[in-house]
Amino acid sequence: MALDASTFETLTPSRFISFTIPHPTCSNSTLRVAVLDSPLQPSDSPRVGAMWVPEGREKDWIFSTELGHLQLLLSSPEISRLILIGNHLKEGTLSFSSRVVYHRPLECSSHQQGFEVWSKPLLLALCPRSLFKRGFPEIPLLSYEDNLVSSVVVDECVGCCVGEMLVEDVEIENGGGVLHHGREFRRRLRFKRMPNLIQTEICIVSEIDGGGGGGGDLDGVCIGGDVGFVPNLEVLVHPYLGPMVAGLVLNSGYVEGRIQNGFRPKALCLGIGGGALLTFLRTQLGFEVLGVDSDREVLRVARKYFGFEDSEFIRVVVGDAFESLKRLACRGKLNGCSSFDDCEINGFGGHLVEDEVNVKFDVIMVDLDSSDVRNGTSSPPLEFVGKDVLLAAKLVLCEFGVLVINVIPPSRSFHDNLLSHFRDVFHDLYKIDVGNCENFVLIATVSPLVFSVKDCGNSFLMRLKSVIPEAFINSITKI
Repeated sequence: MALDASTFETLTPSRFISFTIPHPTCSNSTLRVAVLDSPLQPSDSPRVGAMWVPEGREKDWIFSTELGHLQLLLSSPEISRLILIGNHLKEGTLSFSSRVVYHRPLECSSHQQGFEVWSKPLLLALCPRSLFKRGFPEIPLLSYEDNLVSSVVVDECVGCCVGEMLVEDVEIENGGGVLHHGREFRRRLRFKRMPNLIQTEICIVSEIDGGGGGGGDLDGVCIGGDVGFVPNLEVLVHPYLGPMVAGLVLNSGYVEGRIQNGFRPKALCLGIGGGALLTFLRTQLGFEVLGVDSDREVLRVARKYFGFEDSEFIRVVVGDAFESLKRLACRGKLNGCSSFDDCEINGFGGHLVEDEVNVKFDVIMVDLDSSDVRNGTSSPPLEFVGKDVLLAAKLVLCEFGVLVINVIPPSRSFHDNLLSHFRDVFHDLYKIDVGNCENFVLIATVSPLVFSVKDCGNSFLMRLKSVIPEAFINSITKI
């Protein structure tokens, strides 16, 4: 159906339209054009921005879905209308299932060359009439840049709670992490509901490298090639996980005492994702870990692709994190435990009883978000800030326990309200800046804690400092 030429003369909040046109300079080629108006009310002087879809990534949810388009628009808050233009793929190819390997082009394609010139008449035709009050408007050409060198989708699946998701192996520009002779490989989990957000990311190493991250001739190793990859879980590469673990410095003296008395420290993790945090706590720091996640499919993906394994010291529960926390606080029970044969739990080590018990944790780590691209990502969800949930968290923590939360504040009021609610329940609050201008880690203590980052006699602290960048530990500040 032909578009009415007047369709684009006005801004209509959240309106999304896509269509195809012949390429103006390349015969036998067509372009996909997508136009999205901001959900926010336009200002008195609205602006239109345009972006060329990187060649080879036309199928990526970031560029092929309305939600991906919206994330791009919201990342440029001054833009009232965003126009995406890219190569049009044939019907039926907007799926990742073809497993086509993406490699970042070394130079602009012939289709992209001259984009600024040949696109101008089209972009002017797609501008609202109000932009012409002072002559022809300037339309900034936005660029999309990330660290992706190559990628291939490993699996696509659907979770009952998170919806469509995909697992992909990628090579990224080296950022100083785990190296493959100057090369860096990751495995990622992404959800379609937030296409431009990496939910989970771990290091992977080639099978010929023996899983060690060093040695072996890797010249022929590439994403999508004949050589497979395996998870390397010895380091945390997701930006906020290292700072979350660094929060254990606050009660490291208490944890050291428990270890010296023959006890394993206990951690409760709300939100499992790929399981990297749980695995790290167990293997690198000797914790017994209980994880809670609402989506069985996410757990399947974690086990199959991200190296997550249930063991004597890692148990998982499928269920709502908040309800599970409140049950645990009230009765020491968790109902609906998929990994415990639907029995109630008594802490760890496989002991299953029906009696009410008093399970106490040394740390609760919360990695939950309210991922709605239309409202922006916020973490933790508003439900977690409820006094009943915070009191439940305090009740299941030991006297010197800490609550560690990944926080993404969508607004200043969210930030201030969050701190106010936590101050009503917990004794002291601390903060670690993640350094990405988006997340910070909030640490709440049940009791006043005295700690020193220079206690050389604390073997747990020394171990912690050996596996977590000391910059995170030194940046802990009381708020």
